[in-house]
Amino acid sequence: MTKLRRYQAPVWDEPLVMEMGAPGRRGQLFPVTEKSVAAKVGDAASLLPAALRRAELPVLPEMSEPDVLRHYLHLSQQTLGMVGISLFGTCTMKYNPRLHERLAARDEVAEMHPDQHPDTMQGLLEFVYGLDEALRVLSGMDQFTFQAAGGADAAYTQACITRAYHASRGEGGQRNQIITSIQSHPCNPATSATAGFEVVTLMLDEKGYPSLDALRAAVSDRTAALMINNPDDMGIYNPEIKEWVDIVHKAGGLCFYDHANFNGVMSKIRARELGFDACMFMLHKTFGVPKGGGGPAVGAYGCTEKLIPFLPGPLVRKAGDRFTVDEGGPLSIGKVREYWGNIHQVMKAYGWVRSMGAEGLHEASDTSVLLNNYMERELLKIPGVTRSHPDLEGWRMEMTRFSLGELFEETGVGIADVQNRMADYGVDAFWMAHEPWFIPHPFTPEAGEMWSKEDIDYWIEVLRKVCEEARSDPEMVKSAPHNQVVAKLTADNLDDPDRWATTWRAHLRKTGKR
Repeated sequence: MTKLRRYQAPVWDEPLVMEMGAPGRRGQLFPVTEKSVAAKVGDAASLLPAALRRAELPVLPEMSEPDVLRHYLHLSQQTLGMVGISLFGTCTMKYNPRLHERLAARDEVAEMHPDQHPDTMQGLLEFVYGLDEALRVLSGMDQFTFQAAGGADAAYTQACITRAYHASRGEGGQRNQIITSIQSHPCNPATSATAGFEVVTLMLDEKGYPSLDALRAAVSDRTAALMINNPDDMGIYNPEIKEWVDIVHKAGGLCFYDHANFNGVMSKIRARELGFDACMFMLHKTFGVPKGGGGPAVGAYGCTEKLIPFLPGPLVRKAGDRFTVDEGGPLSIGKVREYWGNIHQVMKAYGWVRSMGAEGLHEASDTSVLLNNYMERELLKIPGVTRSHPDLEGWRMEMTRFSLGELFEETGVGIADVQNRMADYGVDAFWMAHEPWFIPHPFTPEAGEMWSKEDIDYWIEVLRKVCEEARSDPEMVKSAPHNQVVAKLTADNLDDPDRWATTWRAHLRKTGKR
């Protein structure tokens, strides 16, 4: 048994920064311009065009540097995310190396202008090209673009390329259906619909994935593409995936591999060898790059030779010992994001891949599968915890979809209550499941490769403790959190625009202070 630590989140009665400070207080005093300099350049205000000058001073708090530092330190202490143990399933939350953060903050990256000449950023272009080469090796694809701002953006890129590809063959009006599954990530059907396609959704059978017969019944001369993730968020790998690809190809469609769950199969399978025409990787998940509040994200989109003409630019090419930029040809779908996208994140991912090396990637994949199955064995010992498709034998991949449906039936304590109570022990809230919830009260923890066995054991013991509390004192769990920065919030005023404000000006107006 793992001993649980006493935990109490810091709570500061911290005002808004706009309400702090005092008139005349400063964190930085700038020196008066020397007379010789002023005589040469004139008044600084005159250097700005009149149309760009402010009519009045900005409304900013007047504070000293220690006041500002203390304020944001207090706020950071009240933020739990990634400070506790975060097994945020389907998102592969990893440690983001500080070295890569420092490198990406260097002037060569942080101050790059997207319109500057390629000759002035050869080093950065080499990073982009290097990651492109590494992902080609991992996937078998022929070209990657890093413009897409996340997985959904990469899926949208695929949907747009699918439309352009079939249009170039005179089948744009005919091929208007994209096939996916009920357990595929929602971005696949959502982006397909956004791009104007009709979505055909396949249901799961007793094996945990749709049957080949269901797929055969779905394909037709209207099939534009298959968009699927494998393994899925239940940890189930579809061993018939190559046959799926063959069926769709014979019908004239394209096949897109959503690799959001790549961590468990990293270096083990290659999308090209399974027959896929394109795939995407989450740099902000699998490749050690920050996501969410620490983001932004990148969905690396790769494709085979036949789809390269449709890619959005810019693409980095190598000519001898120099790197050039290709903005895309006449068949390109055009940009899916402004300029380069989140280029500094590409540099971090490149650093992560080079740091790990081929052996490190292989070991990370093994470790993530091992830890997941260790967690599964221990979690299923907790009364009230079950897993999806309990009769399916064999290992799950990098995550398993669990259920607290039995606990809810016995105690009335739901999955959101358990989330809130686990946070009282210094554990980050877990991910539940993508909609639709066809498993009652789901939760999907993902260990990945970075968490230690001690961390995993602690997380499991916290869940065990909360499940025990649900039986002995259900109201205490339902009213959680108790040791956190805030108590349980009601949703009464979330839709009331008179009760919330997103700007300081609106806050003053709605509170009657202005």
